[in-house]
Amino acid sequence: MAEIVRTAGIDCGTNSLRLLIADVDLATKRLTDVSRQMDVVRLGQGVDRSGWFAAEALTRTLEATRHYAQLCTEAGVVHLRFVATSATRDAANRNVFLDGVRRALGIEPEVIDGLEEAHLSFCGALSGLKNPSDGPCLCVDLGGGSTELVLGTGRAEFAYSMDVGCVRLTERHLKSDPPTPAELRAAIEDVDRLLEDASRHVPMSRATMLIGLGGSITTITAHALGLERYQPEVIDGTRLALDRMLRACQELWQATRAARSRLGYMHPGRVDVIGAGALVWSRVLEAARRQTAAVGQALKTVVTSEHDILDGIALSALDRPAWPARRTA
Repeated sequence: MAEIVRTAGIDCGTNSLRLLIADVDLATKRLTDVSRQMDVVRLGQGVDRSGWFAAEALTRTLEATRHYAQLCTEAGVVHLRFVATSATRDAANRNVFLDGVRRALGIEPEVIDGLEEAHLSFCGALSGLKNPSDGPCLCVDLGGGSTELVLGTGRAEFAYSMDVGCVRLTERHLKSDPPTPAELRAAIEDVDRLLEDASRHVPMSRATMLIGLGGSITTITAHALGLERYQPEVIDGTRLALDRMLRACQELWQATRAARSRLGYMHPGRVDVIGAGALVWSRVLEAARRQTAAVGQALKTVVTSEHDILDGIALSALDRPAWPARRTA
């Protein structure tokens, strides 16, 4: 009889706070979702410019964290892991935030570096992949403050974290609505420079499958599919022609925020940053196609996954002490 343990992972990114409560089969290490929740808290509001968490961003994020603690208690979670990524790495006053998380959850929050973030994303993506490639997979996890690229077959072999995501790029360059040609050029130059660095660490030319992860990419996929509402069960595992995905990216970064807000699948918290996410994703797609074509095996399709770093965090929670711990707030 299978031994099942209930775990939970909390992923605290630049734009969103997400919770996955799942049952893990200890023999196969397969996850079965119990519940998923996402709140756009915009913890990284202004961090790229100021280097500090804004007071209102801290309030939003800690309030959501306390709510997640209650959900985990009610669900009977045995192991819990809280992971913070790009924005928390960069904020000078991160200890104020981390102290608040300790009080809310009764565990030690972990601020991970870009490489661990990339490895967790890769593990999470593979855990939900229905038809894995025989060759190397290139997983791209596009977040609010950073974008992780991981290449591997069965396990991560090469990884790199680019210091750019949908929130960071919006705040740096895409200030107009819609962006001006000059703003777009500056943003493209920024992303391409970072991709050039990434290519020295991750040999994208070896990829036989390209997998996109994260809220920006799943939202772009919803647009490419013409969905009237956000349907994760439709989006997960979708394989689309690369050119179709590129068209969806262009349509989203060219649209006004008012037009984006009318799209039924668009989360209100993504309206102002999805254009930047689409631009980053399009440059990654172009780079992957160009580099694989150079060795005679151009990628023509891309897979979108709803399984990402959050799944990796929930799996890795098995290695953490039993929860719930006593909370002081």
